[in-house]
Amino acid sequence: MLAVTAISLAGTLSVAVGVQAYDRINGEGFASRSPVLATGGMAATSQPLATQVALDILKKGGSAVDAAIAANAVQGLMEPTGNGIGGDLFAIVWSAEDKKLHGLNASGRSPKSLLFRYFADNNLEKIPSHGPLPVSVPGAVDGWFELHGKFGRLPMKDLLAPAIHYANSGFPVTQLVAYYWNRSVPVLEKYPGFRETYMPDGRAPREGDIFRNPRLANTLQKIADDGRDAFYKGDIAREIDRYMNANGGFLSYDDLASHKSEWVEPVSTNYRGYDVWELPPNGQGIAALQILNILEDYDLAELGRLSPEYIHLFTEAKKLAFEDRAKYYADPEFNTLPVKELISKSYADKRRKLINPERAAKRYDAGTVALRHGDTIYLTTADKDGNMVSLIQSNYRGMGSGMTPGELGFILQDRGEMFSLREGHFNQYQPGKRPFHTIIPAFVTKDGKPWLSFGVMGGATQPQMHAQVIINMVDFGMNVQEAGDAPRILHTGSSQPTDELMEDGGYLSLEDGFPMETRRKLVQMGHQIRFESGPYGGYQAILKDANGVYHGASESRKDGQAAGY
Repeated sequence: MLAVTAISLAGTLSVAVGVQAYDRINGEGFASRSPVLATGGMAATSQPLATQVALDILKKGGSAVDAAIAANAVQGLMEPTGNGIGGDLFAIVWSAEDKKLHGLNASGRSPKSLLFRYFADNNLEKIPSHGPLPVSVPGAVDGWFELHGKFGRLPMKDLLAPAIHYANSGFPVTQLVAYYWNRSVPVLEKYPGFRETYMPDGRAPREGDIFRNPRLANTLQKIADDGRDAFYKGDIAREIDRYMNANGGFLSYDDLASHKSEWVEPVSTNYRGYDVWELPPNGQGIAALQILNILEDYDLAELGRLSPEYIHLFTEAKKLAFEDRAKYYADPEFNTLPVKELISKSYADKRRKLINPERAAKRYDAGTVALRHGDTIYLTTADKDGNMVSLIQSNYRGMGSGMTPGELGFILQDRGEMFSLREGHFNQYQPGKRPFHTIIPAFVTKDGKPWLSFGVMGGATQPQMHAQVIINMVDFGMNVQEAGDAPRILHTGSSQPTDELMEDGGYLSLEDGFPMETRRKLVQMGHQIRFESGPYGGYQAILKDANGVYHGASESRKDGQAAGY
């Protein structure tokens, strides 16, 4: 009885002082679990059933890409709060055969019939967050088929079968998904089709409720039978066109039929001997590279991860990178983007000089170079042959636009909210243009070999956490699970590609685990500190060591699981 009482008191104390601690015999005190080790294959997703589906595909002889597609299809059903076939997709694939990385931008474009002047004519200073106006072409399904055509082994029917099965027979809704689902209902229930698909019995599912989506099962079956054209040129496209036209929307059959994904070259910077890879804009991945470049000149290991000096430098580097993000990151088909210059070491040297080591800046200007919080899923897979996939997919804000076409069983994304309505801006709204994107997959190589496939879902959180994961592993010596479990730094309030300007320095949120002394010192340095719960992102990762062993990690803040065989 005495032992039980002691444990209880320790738990109470942990909560009282705001420190997350686990009683583990080794590893960092904040680590939630050991990494998962395996050699045959590995999957890490934010939904345990999706992880198991990915492993099943790998065991049947499927590639890492096959496993990723199957898992993503399941997650679109089971985590409609973060993704689905109404959204977009980005991926980085390590091909063991040609020993190189391949990048896929499967993001959709704005409707061709929605003209820029429409917003001024209707007295709109910002694109709405929900309803028909922020809807852009869903790119995920085309992304699946592009990935499958290049790296797939099993038939697409086999890959979509698990999602179809679960959509028909049902699955238990997990804890965090239930929370966000219920939070979305008051905003989205007014949009046509939402209640019929996502509110059985007139309410959102609660944790443990069995949810079925036979409409989505039918849609996925059409895609499995007839391929990507079933979505972009067949009955599905015609139903989306009919629905949007009937409900004040602009997305049309022609927009869907003309859609195509784009294979792109990932870009990188070297951070202390590790090549960190991201996709170029219209995503925000290069912000992580800019942050790392600025910080590389400091001895972060000497400063220590809990020091106010490290947190201050990280925050100021983020502010600098995000000013460039607000100005330059946009669709490269409509702009000449100075990506090479932005991620150069020489440019970082210039920007670093703007940081006052003693004081937080209220504002920075974007550099001169030649020339919101979202909901997402991230997953990573690896197969027995050494192929690895880093994949991220999203409907953007919450469950998406709320626009839920007819009997199709999914919500259309609201990514178009991320355009600027300022004429002349790189990210200015234009018909047929891809909006600025927050979702970014990442990859790290060492000496030309794959080392880490990882990502951190969560809006503007993502590049900040990409940089922190790398710093945690390279500078602070953490393993792949500890790097995700470690308390996180989040700065909010930077200038945005949607015209918001930082003029007050924004504010800093520090997850439980940072000492009060550190917080106090940061306040004295001019930082605004807020206590927040929840916005710190969701991490998954697979590391490949020198022996060829995969080390899987999954986010302790989410519902997910890393598993291998």
